[in-house]
Amino acid sequence: MRKGAMAPRARRRQHAVVTGGAGFVGSHLCAALIRRAMAVTCVDDFSSGEPANIAQLAGKPGFRLVEADLVKHGALAALRDTDIDVVFLLASPASPADYLRRPIETLEVGSAGTVHALDLAQSAGARFVLASTSEVYGDPQQHPQRADYWGNVNPVGPRSVYDEAKRFAEALTAAYRRSRGANTAIARIFNTYGPRMRPRDGRMIPTFVMEALAGQPLTVAGDGSQTRSVCYVDDVIEGLVALADSTLPGPVNLGGTAELTVEQVARDVLRLTGASSGIRFVGLPEDDPQRRRPDTALAERELGWRPRTEWDAGRGRTIQWLKACDEAHNRAEAVGQAGASPAGTPAQAS
Repeated sequence: MRKGAMAPRARRRQHAVVTGGAGFVGSHLCAALIRRAMAVTCVDDFSSGEPANIAQLAGKPGFRLVEADLVKHGALAALRDTDIDVVFLLASPASPADYLRRPIETLEVGSAGTVHALDLAQSAGARFVLASTSEVYGDPQQHPQRADYWGNVNPVGPRSVYDEAKRFAEALTAAYRRSRGANTAIARIFNTYGPRMRPRDGRMIPTFVMEALAGQPLTVAGDGSQTRSVCYVDDVIEGLVALADSTLPGPVNLGGTAELTVEQVARDVLRLTGASSGIRFVGLPEDDPQRRRPDTALAERELGWRPRTEWDAGRGRTIQWLKACDEAHNRAEAVGQAGASPAGTPAQAS
């Protein structure tokens, strides 16, 4: 550099805020953005997210954790007046076990939480990406479901706390775009699976795997003929990032296009785990959708996205993860029982 010349300004690292970043999908998104050399602020209150999910990101250049409840006024105050390029809203209970246990909180994060995240994005001039869900289609009367389908949702049923929270979040996002010029996008995510799923969160795949590992019959609702499409988490992340990089407002479907019956998923789990416990058929939950498969033509055409991970490959990785979680849980229980031995009774060595 010649004498007197100004040093070139360092290029600013792009900054993403991921609300719900310690959850299953959110933690994978945080990791993917860090690999892109972006700065990432993960916002989570750990009501359903897990600190272990983001432990590997601690200390990574550009990673920051803000522990906050998105519903609370001022939850994102620490991020005001900072350079932000994109805000992802993934904060919400997502498994039936969580949203049925916390119905009011689920509705609050879909309403007040969405307002707070939208306000942050707009004040920063950032792109906003809402992680919505295929549940907005309810028990669909259109198959496969196109992104312009309005859905068939029971607004007062037990699942409505999640369905309507997401539908309201979509309405808010669209209203901010129309009335305030916000740069927004909506992704409707279908059944997603992969490592970091909580073993006992009530969703289909981890429930089947944990029952198989415990030698229990797999509980299949109804006659098992209802269908689901499943998408490996890495593919979903690629779709979310592609949507953030685009100008597409959505809604856009992100999900697997292979349609599987619930009984088929259960039998695949039995075969891969080597379990011989069989299947136990139980009653269908209220408002359980009969068919679920996305039409992904919009994502393919506008984003160049399609799922790449086959069910055969993804389910093996997921089972390995859940099996490791189960083994760790059993070891911890054994240590706890040994440590609780009565006085005078030596704990057995493992």
